[in-house]
Amino acid sequence: QSGLGLMYLKGLGVPKDPLKALNYFTQAADQGWVDGQLQLGNMYFTGNGVKTDYKLALKYFNLASQSGHVLAYYNLGIMHTYGIGMLRSCPAAVEFFKNVAERGRWSTNMMLAYNDYKSYFTDKAYMQYALLAELGYEVAQSNAAFLLDRGDVSIFHDRHEELIRAFYYWKRAAGQGYSAAQVKLGDYYYYGWGTNIDFETAASLYRKASEQQYNAQAMFNLGYMHEQGLGMKKDWHLAKRLYDLAAETNADAKVPVAIALLKLQMLAKVEAIKQSPYKFIFYMDENIAANWDLYMITILTLLLGFIMYTRRPYQDQQPADQHQQEQVNPEAEQQQPQQQQTTYTTSTITTITIIITVFRLKNGNEQRSRHKVGIKWAWW
Repeated sequence: QSGLGLMYLKGLGVPKDPLKALNYFTQAADQGWVDGQLQLGNMYFTGNGVKTDYKLALKYFNLASQSGHVLAYYNLGIMHTYGIGMLRSCPAAVEFFKNVAERGRWSTNMMLAYNDYKSYFTDKAYMQYALLAELGYEVAQSNAAFLLDRGDVSIFHDRHEELIRAFYYWKRAAGQGYSAAQVKLGDYYYYGWGTNIDFETAASLYRKASEQQYNAQAMFNLGYMHEQGLGMKKDWHLAKRLYDLAAETNADAKVPVAIALLKLQMLAKVEAIKQSPYKFIFYMDENIAANWDLYMITILTLLLGFIMYTRRPYQDQQPADQHQQEQVNPEAEQQQPQQQQTTYTTSTITTITIIITVFRLKNGNEQRSRHKVGIKWAWW
């Protein structure tokens, strides 16, 4: 349908008929065909065979851009640059043109770098990402920083030099609005990795990532800084609010937040007892009852770890004469520890399965489709 519409629009082998072209493009666009959406946008934008309508042009260019069409990004950039059919917005235009630039033929190096990383050629992958990072690719900047952050690159002389370079790439990626890079850059300011310790700047980066991108890790980190009074005034109420927001934003944050809230409650109780010892008798907090399941899974996990540690097979060295007696039946000697170990493993796996099945909340994190190496969460 889109091809027929293009033939009628340009008169290729058939009489030129913009109305028939419009009909075919509309049918293709209604079925989600990206070329039909783009051609409809072009017709309404230029007024070719139809009345000029910038709002409809904007609508169809947006639909085509959702499928990653480069020309749709370019047309949207033009409309935002000159304020055609909308208010002029240079930041939006830059973002659209950035998408166009990132889809050039040089972007194939991104896939080559990713394949090198998957093949454990980390130095080669880093060099590819570093080159693309200088071209302005945010994904390449984040991936280069990630490799340096993990210490997977062997071309630098010492760890401090790696951290300085990683800080440089995290800063550039954060400047392009990637929330995970903003959190990592905040971590570098917090711990003084590759730069001087600066709690105020770290808190500012966490706040930006939490407010603009709703990053749960940033909310948790900012809550911790409010709890401890690092770079800002100590505020336990605001810390609790940020912890709660982190748990609501991402299911993976629920257990760390439950532990943090429990600690915060204990601090509040100690402070209340210092002010009036009699408050200990009447001090009740509904949050403990509301999050009893999270506290229970934490306690069960610690208890399970203790049981696994204490029930390990006894492996002390035996005296020489006893060792000789045990050699009489080596098969029996091998079977018994193996059977015990199997029993312990089965019990452990069963317990973990029950706990996870009952308490764990599934998380629907989006996977970035542009081959980002990956960033792990690092809860305090």
